[in-house]
Amino acid sequence: MDLKTQFETAVADSKTLSEKPSNEILLKLYSLYKQATEGDNTAEPPANPFDFVAKAKYQAWEELKGKSSDAAMEEYIRLVTSLKN
Repeated sequence: MDLKTQFETAVADSKTLSEKPSNEILLKLYSLYKQATEGDNTAEPPANPFDFVAKAKYQAWEELKGKSSDAAMEEYIRLVTSLKN
């Protein structure tokens, strides 16, 4: 199975986990998914300083700047696999 197919399977699996991951893990999944599918974050930072969720998502994705799409996919797959077990 190629990497893209494994990634798509992991994305589907992430939606059917037996228990909801912590916010920290959800943020990691979000940022890895965005890096894998869109590459480096080119969006403007959130304008509202009190939108803590948007700010956390932006920062988590920003921290992955420079990581290749394939590396982000591999890390996402490993994380989802560990959450399933």
